[in-house]
Amino acid sequence: MPHQYPAFTPEQKKELSDIAQRIVAKGKGILAADESTGSMGKRMASIGVENTEENRRFYRQILFQATETVKENVGGIIFFHETLYQKTDDGTSFVKFIKDKGIVAGIKVDLGVVPLPGTNGETTTQGLDGLNERCAQYKKDGADFAKWRCVLKITDTTPSALAIMENANVLARYAIICQHNGIVPIVEPEILPDGTHDLKRCQYVTEKVLAAMYKALSDHHIYLEGSLLKPNMVTAGHACTQKYTAQEIAMATVTALRRTVPPAVPGVTFLSGGQSEEEASINLNAINACPLHKPWALTFSYGRALQASALKAWSGKKENSKAAAAEFIKRAQTNGLAAQGKYVASEKAGSAAGESLFVENHAY
Repeated sequence: MPHQYPAFTPEQKKELSDIAQRIVAKGKGILAADESTGSMGKRMASIGVENTEENRRFYRQILFQATETVKENVGGIIFFHETLYQKTDDGTSFVKFIKDKGIVAGIKVDLGVVPLPGTNGETTTQGLDGLNERCAQYKKDGADFAKWRCVLKITDTTPSALAIMENANVLARYAIICQHNGIVPIVEPEILPDGTHDLKRCQYVTEKVLAAMYKALSDHHIYLEGSLLKPNMVTAGHACTQKYTAQEIAMATVTALRRTVPPAVPGVTFLSGGQSEEEASINLNAINACPLHKPWALTFSYGRALQASALKAWSGKKENSKAAAAEFIKRAQTNGLAAQGKYVASEKAGSAAGESLFVENHAY
């Protein structure tokens, strides 16, 4: 019979579950501001702004300052390593700045996807080497949760059993290392929206991937009450000719989760996966309005779907800071409502709210 060693103390368990529950409290979700320097370069290029450390700091400062208005909707913010150590204009560290508003600070700890030899172009995620030491340091520096992204894709031959198993194990290794350092792990097994597959195929693959991952989490003795899941919504491939309603997407998503995610998990924080801002909100709302029993909080962990309109409104100009903040606030409030099934779609969406944010083979 396997044994858990060392077992978590009641104090460790309480700390982890308290953090997780604060992040996904009613009407709250996560702002993913953990884009790598390279990803930020692409975002900045789209508005004609140079990708300097100061521009990245200033832009993120706009978002973080705006959380004062939406602290009832933002439970946690995921930082990139650089951002964790940056400060506001008046010298306050970003971590202290958001913690003073009751928002939990998180950190992306994976080091990106790498090819998985022996597969048809599939990947695993690197970053386990030295992770224990990095987590210990991040905890000291104020991070209470972490994120690790694995990527799977749907084609005629993928995902393979090897890719599913390898990524499940990597996520489990990461998760247990986090928990032993007092950090709540967000496990993110993203199934990319690339492809021509229909809704049914995505649901089937999502179920297989999540089932394998939760078996690996069990094998690694993860304390589920102190963890969060960041999955894709179940949607058809971006190139699928058949279009599905938000209600169909919601039913497929909730069904897949009910078959695979233990009720002990406090929350599911969906990634937006290249959906437009408005689409991500409408689908999240439909998921929460789905008539099936849902034992977890179902909320958002959005990057592009919270930031696209804000980034466009800012366009690198200091004088546009207020306009950019207003766009971010609008999206955060919208998703706060959607996370409770209370959002009614309107025509007055943000400046980029209807634009597709799909990027082929998306990497952070």
